[in-house]
Amino acid sequence: MLFICYPKCTTCQRARKWLDAQGKTYEERDIKTDNPKKEELKEWYQKSGLPLKRFFNTSGMLYKELKLKDRLPDMSEEEQLELLATDGMLVKRPIIVTEDAVLTGFKEKEWEEKL
Repeated sequence: MLFICYPKCTTCQRARKWLDAQGKTYEERDIKTDNPKKEELKEWYQKSGLPLKRFFNTSGMLYKELKLKDRLPDMSEEEQLELLATDGMLVKRPIIVTEDAVLTGFKEKEWEEKL
């Protein structure tokens, strides 16, 4: 299992504590220093069954600075994936990637059901 997070993010810290408490083993990856590549994001997006917008960190400063709320609807899927790959701070976190699932954000109930 791959756990992609930003170590300073309190939600990511809560998610890590939850994973540890459940005895889950995972490989941790810092989204800021090792940003997901476009190909990875595309694979995760397709595997997740989620809308691509769910991969954007909509509460982040960079998202707001770039005025993406207004721009995203006019962007193609490819353009959105390219944009996400430019900066890890644009990507919703944490992300869990398993063989069967991709989860964005930490929702304990969803994680209990799918992990």
